[in-house]
Amino acid sequence: MPDEYRTVAGAGVHETEVNRSRFLCALAPAATEQEAQDFIAAVRREHADASHNCWAYVIGADASVQKASDDGEPGGTAGVPMLQMLLRRDMRYVVAVVTRYFGGVKLGAGGLIRAYGGAVGEALDTLGTRTRRRYRLATVTVDHQRAGKLENDLRTGGREVRDVRYGEAVTLEIALPDADVPAFRSWLADATAGTARFEAGGEAYGDA
Repeated sequence: MPDEYRTVAGAGVHETEVNRSRFLCALAPAATEQEAQDFIAAVRREHADASHNCWAYVIGADASVQKASDDGEPGGTAGVPMLQMLLRRDMRYVVAVVTRYFGGVKLGAGGLIRAYGGAVGEALDTLGTRTRRRYRLATVTVDHQRAGKLENDLRTGGREVRDVRYGEAVTLEIALPDADVPAFRSWLADATAGTARFEAGGEAYGDA
């Protein structure tokens, strides 16, 4: 698993015009291939009267799923340059649909490649991206007497506290970079006089 990846900040649409043709690039985060396909279908329904609804998506932090469609444009002039732009920007878990309303002027293969790739690039710039970083999930179990101060120290120290559960003891679920685990264990022992229990869990991605 890569240490981090980038994705879109949220769903949105950005419009550009090239030689009287309108290009509307709709971007959205997609956790799965099914989510990407559902988004594409929704855009196609919304713009059923458009000349073309070309698309591309990248799923997986390691970009394991990459698909694209020219939707009737000359082969390799739409979906592929869109996909290449997503990959060039290190985008993951993202789907892009570029809707074209033909303006009466043919752009040629080179013009189409620039227009479709450019529409995605401009949309990414306008709508914004965010970085997701790989974290180690862990649980810290501590007595009630120390729990409040420990939680406060974690939050003020910039640690991500995902959940707090109260029982016979208090369990805090946290996320921290793998490289920080040894130093964190040492800090935790000092902060709780060795009374807290640390248990490392699996991995997940969170906002950097």
